[in-house]
Amino acid sequence: MPGQSVLVIISEDPRASHRANEAMRIALGVVAGENEVSIVLTGAAAHLLDEDTDGLADGDDVAKFRAALKKLGIPFHVAAAALPDDPGWNADGHPVVAIGAAEVAALVSKARRFIIF
Repeated sequence: MPGQSVLVIISEDPRASHRANEAMRIALGVVAGENEVSIVLTGAAAHLLDEDTDGLADGDDVAKFRAALKKLGIPFHVAAAALPDDPGWNADGHPVVAIGAAEVAALVSKARRFIIF
């Protein structure tokens, strides 16, 4: 069914695991299927928006996938507690929405499908 709301929650650390990149790749594929997609980054997953992708597993792919998501206007919802203080974080200016537990709960209640990494 087209138009299904999908929530992608990423908590994997992209500095240590390929799973964070894989989750973002899958989210991009779901967006291409004309589904409404919300992406939530929690904990160390916020490093997916680090300026320097050399320290990330699959760094070149991370940069490519996040650029495609930016071009499509898909924001990253980032847990407020996970927002880095690093001035180089999100240097590409990707749309970011800082959220707390209540906003995550609202996204969960609205979604019909879930992808959790």
